[in-house]
Amino acid sequence: MDSSLYNLFLTIAACGFVVAFLINGYRLLAGPNSLDRLLSLDATVAMIQCALALYICWTLDTTVSNAMMVVALLGFISSVAVTRFRKKDA
Repeated sequence: MDSSLYNLFLTIAACGFVVAFLINGYRLLAGPNSLDRLLSLDATVAMIQCALALYICWTLDTTVSNAMMVVALLGFISSVAVTRFRKKDA
């Protein structure tokens, strides 16, 4: 594959992530209840993992794969902790 075409695809994917982060940030701030905010935080964790994978594809540097594992573990643990101790919204 031509490197300019490869970079074009990665640029389009990066622009898609920027739009997704903006939409997700709006949902995080404007969520009517705590479950919407929790779902937004889970989506943010997933998008951070995908953005790190995109970085790996762009730079061909795999040292960030450990950070991906840490983000995945922290996202899972935080989701379980928040849902376990969540109270009903008023």
